[in-house]
Amino acid sequence: MNFPFIKYSKIYYALSGILIVAAIASLIMFGLKFGIEFTGGSNMEIDFTGSRPSNDQIVKALDSFKLGDVVVQPTGTTGDILQFKGVDEATHQQILAAINKLSPAQEKSFQFIGPSIGQELKNKTIIAILLSLLAITAYIAFAFRKVSRPVASWKYGITSLIALFHDILIPLGVFSVLGKYYGVEITVPIVAALLTILGFSVHDTIVIFDRIRENIQRSGMSQFEETVNKSLNQTVGRSISTVITVLLVMASLFFFGGDTLKYFSLALIIGITSGAYSSIFIASPLLVSWQKWTEKRAK
Repeated sequence: MNFPFIKYSKIYYALSGILIVAAIASLIMFGLKFGIEFTGGSNMEIDFTGSRPSNDQIVKALDSFKLGDVVVQPTGTTGDILQFKGVDEATHQQILAAINKLSPAQEKSFQFIGPSIGQELKNKTIIAILLSLLAITAYIAFAFRKVSRPVASWKYGITSLIALFHDILIPLGVFSVLGKYYGVEITVPIVAALLTILGFSVHDTIVIFDRIRENIQRSGMSQFEETVNKSLNQTVGRSISTVITVLLVMASLFFFGGDTLKYFSLALIIGITSGAYSSIFIASPLLVSWQKWTEKRAK
C-alpha cells in the first residue's frame, strides 16, 4: 500500500516554514561568528610535554597581552589550538614564553591571517556557494528538458533550488545560535560541510525526480499527483537507508572524532537530515502544488 505523501504536503510546508523563519530570525538577531580564517587573526598550535593547563589558566596567563577573545581548543590528550587577534613576532615569542611558564610546551605551528585576506576568503566562499546553487539548478533544468509536461523542466530546477536553500538555512540558523551562546565559529571545515550538504541533498532530490521522469514516460502525463506519490513510495526506502548510514558515520565522528571534527560532523548531521526531509517532503510535493496552481490559474 502506497503512503499518501502528497496528501499531507501542507503539514510539511508548515513545518519547514517554521524552521526557516526561525533560522532567518536567528541569523538576523545573532548573525554568524566567523573564525580567524574569515576575520583575520593568529592561530597557534602547541603540544605540552608536561601536564596540560586548563583553558582558564591559559587565558589568564595571556590576559596581559590584550589579545581580545582568546579561544582555546584542546586537541588530543596533550595539545591545544589557540586563536586570538593578530600579533607581531615579538609578541608571538612572549606569548609562547608565557605558556611555557605554565607548563613546558612545543609550538607545532603558528599562522597569521590578515583581515583583508580573511574578508577576501569570506567573499569567495559566498560566491562559491551561490555559483554551486546556480550550477545545480541549471543542470537539473537541462537534465529534465525532455520531460516538459505536465510540469516544465525548469520548474524541477527551481523546486530543487528551494529545497537547497532550505537545507543550507537550517544549519546556518543552528550555528548562529551556537555562535551566540557557545562561541562556535564558522570555519573552513564547516563551509566544506555546507558544500557537501548541497551535493548530498541534490543527489537525493535527483534520484526522486528521475523516478518521476521514468514513471511519466511509462504511464503518461495524466494523474501527475499519483505519479509523484508513486515515485516517492518507490524511492523513500533507499533515501532513508542512505541517510541513516551516513548519519551513523557522522555521529561516530561527532562523539569520538575529537574537537577538530565535532562541529564539522554536526553541520553534516543537521544538513543531511534536513536534505533528506526536503527531498522527500518539500521538493516533490512542490512540483504537484505548482502544477495544480498552474492549472487553476489557467481555468
